[in-house]
Amino acid sequence: MGNGSSKDGDGDSSSSGRKSRLRQRLHFHRHHSRHGSGSVSLLKRADDFAGIALLTLRSAELRFKDRWLACVSFGEQTFRTAISDHTDKPTWNSEKKLVLERNGPHIARISVFETNRISKNNLIGYCELDLLEVLAKDSESETEVLNLLDPSKSDEVVGTILVSCSVEDPVETEKSFARRILSIVDYNEDGKLSFSEFSDLMNAFGNQLAANKKEELFKAADVNGDDVVSMDELAVLLAIQQEKEPLMNCCPVCGDVLNVSDKLNTVVHLTLCFDEGSGNQVMTGGFLTDKQASSGWMFKLSEWAHFSSYDIGLNYGSSASHILVFDRRTQRLVEEIIDGKIVLSMRAIYQSKFGLGLIDTGAKEILQSISEKQGRKMNSVESAEDIPKFLQFFKDQINMAEVKYPLEHFKTFNEFFIRELKPGARPIAAMVHDNIAVCAADSRLMAFNNVEESTRFWVKGKKFSVQGLLGNEISSSSFEGGALVIFRLAPQDYHRFHLPVTGIIEQFVNIPGCLFTVNPIAVNSKYCNVFTENKRVVSLISTEHFGKVAFIAIGATMVGSITFLKKEHERVKKGDEFGYFSFGGSTVICVFEKDVIDIDKDLLENSSRSLETLVSVGLKLGVSTRKQAETGIPNLEKMVLET
Repeated sequence: MGNGSSKDGDGDSSSSGRKSRLRQRLHFHRHHSRHGSGSVSLLKRADDFAGIALLTLRSAELRFKDRWLACVSFGEQTFRTAISDHTDKPTWNSEKKLVLERNGPHIARISVFETNRISKNNLIGYCELDLLEVLAKDSESETEVLNLLDPSKSDEVVGTILVSCSVEDPVETEKSFARRILSIVDYNEDGKLSFSEFSDLMNAFGNQLAANKKEELFKAADVNGDDVVSMDELAVLLAIQQEKEPLMNCCPVCGDVLNVSDKLNTVVHLTLCFDEGSGNQVMTGGFLTDKQASSGWMFKLSEWAHFSSYDIGLNYGSSASHILVFDRRTQRLVEEIIDGKIVLSMRAIYQSKFGLGLIDTGAKEILQSISEKQGRKMNSVESAEDIPKFLQFFKDQINMAEVKYPLEHFKTFNEFFIRELKPGARPIAAMVHDNIAVCAADSRLMAFNNVEESTRFWVKGKKFSVQGLLGNEISSSSFEGGALVIFRLAPQDYHRFHLPVTGIIEQFVNIPGCLFTVNPIAVNSKYCNVFTENKRVVSLISTEHFGKVAFIAIGATMVGSITFLKKEHERVKKGDEFGYFSFGGSTVICVFEKDVIDIDKDLLENSSRSLETLVSVGLKLGVSTRKQAETGIPNLEKMVLET
């Protein structure tokens, strides 16, 4: 029955050779890296699945000639193109398939780098593309020209990039996979399979049960009885059979075992993995950030030699060379910019008994002296010359378009460091609902339901406790077992902190102390007790919905001072400006009473992975668990990122 294919049987003598060649065609060469291909990820909920987006970077137009590469960052994955020829109009035609979830990542960031640097490549321009918006468009055109923005001036265009994006619906995703994989055995490319071609495919799957039933399966698909089956017919059969009695128990490309009870994830895995190995100018995966993907040969050598590494989670010790955080707005990983020499010095001091021994023998006083001296320097007129260099170093992480005053307004570096933002630059979530707490600072946030969780996942100092944090003048009894939220500010951040809750300020308590760095390299150190030894100011806020809230502003290395703009017994509103830190990194910690706040799930989940979440002032933090029935809480499901 239908044994004659486009090329009448080669005979039994050649069947084993043909099967071997077919297996080789299925098992394509894949890009290997420490993180794997990075393209196949499980869906959290099937009803969130929106489709698979095919994103293609076609070409760009830049202001000068160079050799260019482009990166696409999406969620916790980053992919890169090949490097173009030396030109100002690079062409890549490089594509990647991305899984879209309605409640998951949906903003793809496209970054373009020049590659003339030996140790690192230089970011020239970037843009963002909301793939769910592409999904919702009625336009038939899949191609779009996007402006590339200057990373140091987001309102300045440095070029354009031509991209195309199309989205498959779930049904088409399933059928398209079947068509692609079945086309491999359509030897004469006529769009139909004979029984012998179908048999070869069943044998290549390596499923003995399916191989024994291939004649039965073929008859079921051959609806019109003409001894050949169209691609669409076989696609339907494969989809039905995968649900009833799967033909594939493992991926024919990567060999991973498939969860046959999870039909949608199986189809998504096969679709993405098949494309990963197709060799059709697919972007290279296996990267976490665009900085890692664009790194030059010198970094790759240091990574190979284990001098530096990329990973997510608690990285203390020699591997803490790159700090990765999760951007809550774009839902993707980003890398914190920090000078390599500073990383090495912090690791030497804070990650060894010898380094902390130096601190115990006088280095504390040295840090204090350095910080005071640096504070005076940053208040000098000459320090204004450092502002452009600071902006260049942290380009793409400081948005001057939202700063209240132009650059020439700032007469010293510290004036710029404590810069104000334009009205409305940081909208406050659910402003009229005081039972909703908001983020207190532009920062990297860690949130825990209690102190015990914080010491398990993040704070490794042996003496960390609520009482140690609050000092001797404030009783910690009402805060024992309560939630704790850490807002870590980096030098490039907006350094004014705001009130997370509405209430009345009861008191301020100044606690003298050291000026250790608040960088995770020190916080994650088992040799150091940053939060309980550093200089800090504790304020108690009495609230209707959260009881008492302790707000602790913690100084750090190079921080000249902590300034508050509110007074004791003053009534304050959430989102109000509360104070600011002068030059340096710094931290705010909020401690709540036990069982009074339900912190947003995404913040707790990231923190349980020892992954900081990048947030901005005013984003929703959590909701009060008190009097929920009477307060008329709005729809919180849609308020995770509401501003």
